[in-house]
Amino acid sequence: MVKSYLKFEPSKSFGVVATSSSNLVWTSSKDKSGTGAGQAIVAANNEVLTWDIKKGELLNRWKDENCKAQVTAIAQSKTDPDVFAVGYEDGSIRLWDSKISTTIVSFNGHKSAITILAFDKSGVRLASGAKDTDVIVWDLVAEVGQYKLRGHKDQITGLRFIEPEPQIPEGGDDEEQAMVLDNEATEGFLLTTGKDALIKLWDLSSRHCIETHVAQNSGECWALGVSPDLSGCVTAGNDGEMRVWALDVAGLASSARKVDLSQAINFLHDRGTLHRSSKERAVEVIFHPRRDYFAVHGVEKSVEIWRIRNEAEIKKSLARKRRRRRELAAKKGKKEADAEEEDDKADDISKADISDVFVQHVIVRTTGKVRSVAWALSQGTKDLQLLVGGTNNLLETYTIVGKDKLKSKGDAPDYNKALAVELPGHRTDIRALSISSDDKMLASAANGSLKIWNIKTNTCIRTFECGYALCCSFLPGDKVVVVGTKEGELQLYDVASASLLESVNAHEGHAIWSLQVHPDGKSVVSGGADKTAKFWDFKIVQEQVLGTSRTTPKLKLVQSKILKVSDDILSLRFSPDAKLLAVALLDSTVKVFFVDSLKLYLNLYGHKLPVLSMDISYDNKLIVTSSADKNIRIWGLDFGDCHKALFGHQDSILQVAFVPHNSDGNGHHFFSASKDRTIKYWDADKFEQIQRIDGHHGEIWAIAVAHSGQFLISASHDKSIRVWEETDEQIFLEEEREKEIEELYESTLTTSLEQDPDAEDENREVGAASKQTVETLMAGERIAEALELGMADLNAIKEWEEAKQQNPNVAPPQRNVLFMALGNISAEQHVMNVLQKIKASALHDALLVLPFATVPMLFTFLNIFAMRSMNIPLTCRILFFMLKTHHKQIVASKTMRAMLDGIRTNLRGALKRQKDEMGYNVAALKVVGMQLQHKSVKDYVDEKWEEENEENKAVKKRAFVQVS
Repeated sequence: MVKSYLKFEPSKSFGVVATSSSNLVWTSSKDKSGTGAGQAIVAANNEVLTWDIKKGELLNRWKDENCKAQVTAIAQSKTDPDVFAVGYEDGSIRLWDSKISTTIVSFNGHKSAITILAFDKSGVRLASGAKDTDVIVWDLVAEVGQYKLRGHKDQITGLRFIEPEPQIPEGGDDEEQAMVLDNEATEGFLLTTGKDALIKLWDLSSRHCIETHVAQNSGECWALGVSPDLSGCVTAGNDGEMRVWALDVAGLASSARKVDLSQAINFLHDRGTLHRSSKERAVEVIFHPRRDYFAVHGVEKSVEIWRIRNEAEIKKSLARKRRRRRELAAKKGKKEADAEEEDDKADDISKADISDVFVQHVIVRTTGKVRSVAWALSQGTKDLQLLVGGTNNLLETYTIVGKDKLKSKGDAPDYNKALAVELPGHRTDIRALSISSDDKMLASAANGSLKIWNIKTNTCIRTFECGYALCCSFLPGDKVVVVGTKEGELQLYDVASASLLESVNAHEGHAIWSLQVHPDGKSVVSGGADKTAKFWDFKIVQEQVLGTSRTTPKLKLVQSKILKVSDDILSLRFSPDAKLLAVALLDSTVKVFFVDSLKLYLNLYGHKLPVLSMDISYDNKLIVTSSADKNIRIWGLDFGDCHKALFGHQDSILQVAFVPHNSDGNGHHFFSASKDRTIKYWDADKFEQIQRIDGHHGEIWAIAVAHSGQFLISASHDKSIRVWEETDEQIFLEEEREKEIEELYESTLTTSLEQDPDAEDENREVGAASKQTVETLMAGERIAEALELGMADLNAIKEWEEAKQQNPNVAPPQRNVLFMALGNISAEQHVMNVLQKIKASALHDALLVLPFATVPMLFTFLNIFAMRSMNIPLTCRILFFMLKTHHKQIVASKTMRAMLDGIRTNLRGALKRQKDEMGYNVAALKVVGMQLQHKSVKDYVDEKWEEENEENKAVKKRAFVQVS
């Protein structure tokens, strides 16, 4: 019989506040219970989290089960604050409704990670920029990609819709004036910057680039900030350089409706260069939505706040400069007239030097390196508030005093840290995990902090400050945790009282790489870089309370014996029967000693690089070792023979751990975790890989298996702690192999489909926003299958009807089993059902899969759809797309021409019927509205109704209070 295993599935993920893969968004609290500080929408690997900034509470978690890629960009819609666009590393974009935490639409058009997203003013279009150098404009109503803009030669770093209010020029000679399109609504403009140091202005109506400038002198442009009134923008790059650009919005608005512009006009004007105090490359430039400030930061531990001066201040600054110039002129004996001429030039505000307009307000020093910032618009405070997301898994809010609040002229603006979300995660990578004996608590140790978690609720119960922790373990009773540090200290922490009990300098300043509690629970062994393994007994010592005669019991570590070896100890393990101690050395060998006499029992040679971790099975028969040479070796503990060497992972294997009780009960299944971001589940008897577990986005530093064997916990460089639970689902090894091969095939298949387009198409500035994925290929195959079945059915019925005219008693034909199973539906209904099930965003790509031979079949059904008025919007969309795609072949075919005539007649008839119906309904609704108004009950669509209702409720409540 084929052996089956039980599958481990992801169940929980915690420990992340915010990851540094994406920007963050601040939004006000929507419900009444929310605090005034608002909410932060942040990326957490492949999820998006909503934090209440004041309470430090997780309000929401947006997670798509099918998406494993990291979040790389977030944007909020300007018109509907509940709608957020989220871009991912694999080039996909999802639109989330924050109220219900579900995806509304998903798009897939980019070949690589999304870098920036922007909504337009009306919220019906979304522009996305990615590392693949393309900008795609998406129509959110039709749920399709409209077009792809090519022009940048490196990743897109900034993106903003510029939608000025339309202005129609008045007067002027007809001959001089360009032709104006009156009835057309313009689509606006798009401003983009790329790492290629270019800033481009695109006209979205004609879909081409109307202006290109070099944005940075120092080589790369990394950020774009546009002022809220669209009058200008700031680009930032390397070496602390920022360029200020004036944007002629009025000129753009008036040119938007012109077709022929006789002379080239520049709408972007370089106003000058500013220099930040830091020389790091910039990451973001964010303008305050309501006040004249903007924040700019790089990857250092500070955010610079710049202020835009008002006219009076600029004039004052210019007057000061003029006075200085006159004094200099008087010294040099210049003529008065020359000096005055220069003064007049200098007095013009529009020509003022850019350093007179923009001044640095304050530099905010942050706890960690900054990844993203957002302005918080909290009610009740007139100070500026800045939300900062760090690369160290932290959110902070800073309150900055504005210029108007400074008491005297010489006062320096001040700032202070108001709030922080830091408890639910470590600042640095977790290096060790330990699970309590009842499987209810988890200890996680990192550089500087030790945290105790409740596994069931995922909440952090205790946080301790510690050294650079490398290993940790719960002591028997689960009340005390012991931590081994890089500084060579063993630290004991009491979970109940949240205090440090004792710190012992165990290895004289050498790192403690491993420690393990003796199976009898009375002692602990620590192995370090000083080439010794030290045994420590737990002793309860009565210690005198200072200033009294009372004593209190205190736990102490007392060294009992020492084992000296020839090299640094990287890992050590007791056998469960406590007879043997295995020690892994830096010289790539493993030595096994008897615990009682510390005599050498076995030498295990074989690994080419040092062994980083090992574990002994619960029946004391096997020892498994994992090494930096990417191999896992399984050894017998009776003779020290190597049973098998397995090439386990694509990178160093950092930890292995046996499962206490697997389905056979012999405990010979184990997990391995590696720097290649995967965990693998192995059978040590059959030397087979049972399952590969993906999910982490960084190297996996530590794993811990529950004492019950029902779940596994892993901690990674991506700051997340993940729980993987054993399910009742069975795994068969053959099926797993097939699944892996299929995944590999699918990934290579889609990349081979994404071949470079024709040279002619590649050089064009605008292209189709399409991308073939496995989903679109499957959809295309389903359409082709449905068309073939449908045509066969139509032909069979047609033959039967012809035969019926000769012989009325002829039996109806035998239809395909599928139609019968679906409730004896017609062929056209089946084809329509298949087409309707395909997502709007994937439909065009699915239709591209169809060979031209199937187009006549498709048009046959489109004709039937038009005749029977079946889903006219979808019919029109498919028809127009196919006509555009296969225009040359369709025009060249005589049979198709007749078919198109029929479709046109039927479609026009169907559209006219629908138009009449809608007109009739609109007229009827107007009549009903007039009747309602006449009876003066309420307006038919009454917008103030809800507000009035709330006011009435409030009045009622007050009345009730007075009565009481």
